Amino acid sequence: MRQSRLALALLAAALACAAALPASASSRIKDIVDFEGVRENQLVGYGLVVGLNNTGDSLKTGHFTKQSLQSMLNRLGVKPTYAGLDSKNVAAVMVTAKLAAFARQGSRMDVRVSALGDSKSLLGGTLLVTPLLGADGEVYAVAQGTLTVGGFAATGQAETVTKGVPTSGRIANGAIVEREIVFKLAALNRVKLGLRNPDLTTARRVAQAINAFLGTDAARPSDPTTIQLLVPENYLGNVVNLLTDIEQLRVEPDQIARIVIDEATGTIVMGENVRISTVAIAQGSLTIRITEAPQVSQPGPFAQVGTTTTVQRTDIQIEEGAERQLAVLPQGVTLQELVNGLNALGIGPRDLITILQAIKAAGAMQADIGVL
Repeated sequence: MRQSRLALALLAAALACAAALPASASSRIKDIVDFEGVRENQLVGYGLVVGLNNTGDSLKTGHFTKQSLQSMLNRLGVKPTYAGLDSKNVAAVMVTAKLAAFARQGSRMDVRVSALGDSKSLLGGTLLVTPLLGADGEVYAVAQGTLTVGGFAATGQAETVTKGVPTSGRIANGAIVEREIVFKLAALNRVKLGLRNPDLTTARRVAQAINAFLGTDAARPSDPTTIQLLVPENYLGNVVNLLTDIEQLRVEPDQIARIVIDEATGTIVMGENVRISTVAIAQGSLTIRITEAPQVSQPGPFAQVGTTTTVQRTDIQIEEGAERQLAVLPQGVTLQELVNGLNALGIGPRDLITILQAIKAAGAMQADIGVL
């Protein structure tokens, strides 16, 4: 018992010391910015998955699947009749992939395959050759391979069991790059850095960190998102070295006070900069339960005339939560003080969402609220 108490005391002391230390919120530049031209590109394609165990599209209703199957067989030299195509082992799918920056011809990438028709499952299927197109309509990669599906579906006469999403799967290294995106990074004499979370203060800090490292005023923020970087003479023709040196520099990003709320799950995320002006909070609860209990009324055992009827019986119960005290939060309270004050009222996450929105509506919260 003494050992457990001692361990708890040491743990509490460690947490107290950790809380007393200033938090280091610095981040590498590579984690908060994107370099101009260094990005992924989205690819998409339409294809067919075959080899399904009677879980594919219904060709009687899925006309586009039937047309695609007939066109594919015609290209292979098979001439089936349109009316004779009747199989449940084929499914029409959409194939998506991300073409990495500077991906070279012959390199491979993963693809995601998703059912387009009324297929029940893609488990055990094989994707046939599918060209993947970019936003310009050009083919940049070709995908083919056996799918890996994370779920399954089992169907019987009266019940269906489904786990995960059996109508979606992926193929690791399932696409081969056939066309490269031409971008000459080394030839640039000016580079743009884009902040992933736009902020004027952060943009200025990034520029200051770069200028301090280079010893010149080569970097200049032009707006909350963009930092213009003039390539120094000693880095001309070698922009890769410049970017690798810069991306390791550390800065402390700034951010606006924000609260993010997901009402569907009752999730609340609050930033440390959230501040509350002086405000009083009282919260109560009222629960009303309405229960319908139909009762059968029958005539007496020796009655000569009578009918059996159903009589509705409604039971209404009203429960009012215990009265809670009025809590006053002083001006400028921190996030921890706000949470402690609301917890003292015994408030759950869903009630807390309503209270936070009410505080914002009252003009007592210096923060933005985002609802997912």
